[in-house]
Order: sequence, then C-alpha cells, then structure tokens
Amino acid sequence: MSLKKRLQNDLKEAMKAKDSFKRDVIRFLMSAIKQVEVDNQKELSDEEIIKVIQKSIKQREESAKQYKEGGREDLAQKELKEAQILKSYLPKQLSDEELEEKVKEIIQEVGATSIKEIGKVMGSAIKKLGTLADGKRINQVASKLLKEN
Repeated sequence: MSLKKRLQNDLKEAMKAKDSFKRDVIRFLMSAIKQVEVDNQKELSDEEIIKVIQKSIKQREESAKQYKEGGREDLAQKELKEAQILKSYLPKQLSDEELEEKVKEIIQEVGATSIKEIGKVMGSAIKKLGTLADGKRINQVASKLLKEN
C-alpha cells in the first residue's frame, strides 16, 4: 500500500475513533504533501513523501525545543506528540550499530581519511541512507568515525 493511501486510511480511522489530535496531525501532513505536489506540478512518490514527513518532524522537534526554552512545557509536549505520530509513517530506522556499519562502508567507498572530508561522506550517505536514518544521526556517526582515523 502506498504511503498516501495509508495516510488516507489512517485519517478515516482517526475520524471514526474520534481521535481529533491524530486526525489533525494527518490532515496537516496531507496538506503539506498536497502543497509540494502543487508547487512541483506532479504526484509525489513514497520517497518524496518521506522527505516531507522528515521535514515536518524536524520542524516540530525544533518548535518543541524553542517552547521548552521559553518555559512552555505544555506546547513542547504537544509538538513532540505530533512528531511521534509522524515518525510512525517513516520506514524503520537503522539501529546505532547498523548505522555505524553502513557509514564505515561509505567512508571506505569514498576514501575519506579525515574529518575534513566529511562532506564527501555525508553526500554519499544521505543518498544511500536517506530514509533509514536522519542526517543529524549520520553526521554524528561519520564525525566520530573520521575523528578516530
């Protein structure tokens, strides 16, 4: 089942269950997807939809951080709860060990030997692992591995 279909089905289920919070999160996400489709004048693939979801999660986590700094724990929790719902639509993320193995392989492929070459590693890693780990995690692992060399 395509991601878009899954979202539509989950929206119906949330409406039937009268889960207004989940309903609103899914509606917002579907609206964001529709906006990207209109802007690009094409239907998005699952891979492209995943990028929209990742961007939405990142926005919510950043908002939660700002709310916490501003002393609004209630709003921070709401943002984090929304991010949690969105994360359920992402493919299973790599564990730390799996991610480290993949990044080691990529470092060997591109021939990077120092932290100065992290750009090469990140470019290749994001292409290969884009939906399996977020860029921040990839960067942390790559930095750690390149510093060890």
